[in-house]
Amino acid sequence: MMWRNNLKLAIESLKSSKWRSFMTMLGVIVGVASVVTVVSIGEGVKHQISEQINQLGPDLITIRSGKVVNRNAAGEITGYNVLGILASGTLTEKDWQGIQENKDVRLTVPMNIVPGVLKTVDQGSYGDGVVIGAPAGVPEVLGQELAYGSFYKNESKDTAVIGTRVAERLFKENVPIGKSFEFRGRNFTVRGVFNEFAESPLTPTIDYNNAVFIPYETSKEATGGLVNIFQILIKPVDPNNTEAVAASIQANLKGARAGQEDFTVLKQQENLELASSLLNLLTTMITAVAGVSLFVGGIGIMNIMLVSVSERTREIGIRKAIGATNQQILSQFLLESAVISVVGGMVGVLLSVVANYCLRIFTDIEPVITMPIVFIAVGVSLAVGIIFGITPAVRAARKDPIAALRNI
Repeated sequence: MMWRNNLKLAIESLKSSKWRSFMTMLGVIVGVASVVTVVSIGEGVKHQISEQINQLGPDLITIRSGKVVNRNAAGEITGYNVLGILASGTLTEKDWQGIQENKDVRLTVPMNIVPGVLKTVDQGSYGDGVVIGAPAGVPEVLGQELAYGSFYKNESKDTAVIGTRVAERLFKENVPIGKSFEFRGRNFTVRGVFNEFAESPLTPTIDYNNAVFIPYETSKEATGGLVNIFQILIKPVDPNNTEAVAASIQANLKGARAGQEDFTVLKQQENLELASSLLNLLTTMITAVAGVSLFVGGIGIMNIMLVSVSERTREIGIRKAIGATNQQILSQFLLESAVISVVGGMVGVLLSVVANYCLRIFTDIEPVITMPIVFIAVGVSLAVGIIFGITPAVRAARKDPIAALRNI
């Protein structure tokens, strides 16, 4: 019964000085809103990555430039080298040819990145996309069909297949079949447009919706024979033999480099783990910054509660004079600080819901808020209120009733 009375007093105290109460809980609001929003973004992106991996198929093997993972003697991943993603191209045509000779490999597709700006006949330009030189097996290895037209053949020359975003931004239409664009002094004709790819924002992968595919040999001619293979995608003959094929490719490439490992061979599950590790690192960093807001909010609660104790010295003296114990006074002020913090936490959760809704509307990110995240956020805000409310509550409980009444 006593806690109900204390709760009623706490709510009345908040209502009596609404503006001060809001400023007090502002730090908690910002901290909780930031943490919930960041974590929900991370969860949403992980879900999007899983959808993309399901689309590509569990038997896809990816070889990337740079060493982005560390493995033990058994080939198991023991850690991630995030900076390895920034490594320049170390894959060569010799690597591709060696993989093609593997009898357990059914399909290999190297992706040669060609820098440049696309231009249309009416002088429209588009420099945000990525031009990829690749052979004819792209649709099969990516598990993606074309929405319009068809993919080029290996013997094709100045033809291209584009992603949906390129069609919209470069040609201002969805079906620019037969339209032309200029790239590195050559005119290319659009032969096909891919269906929209499942996107995985905030990950180190190519956005194929924003890509232009041209024949591999043509991409070499456009750069004067220079090759910048970003990755090689592989499909094994037996989908159930993916792990053994990946291990074989790993050993062969390492042997061809005299033991040097400046590349990474990843199965689809490992791609997911790599992306998740990057997201977890980013989430941890931003959450730590948001935690500073919670800490500042806690200090604000403590300061305001100390002021409140001073202002309510008369009330404390009267309550003690009529029989209130130190424990009752302590619980009253502790509950008030907890209420301030929890209300701030709940407001922060509501703000994060609004922020996530806006992200879904205006960006490609699809945040996912789960109940555990909400409960943890509110629980943390409650803990902040209790921890930083202890000092003011103890000071209030220790006030001498006679000295308090003399201040009337």
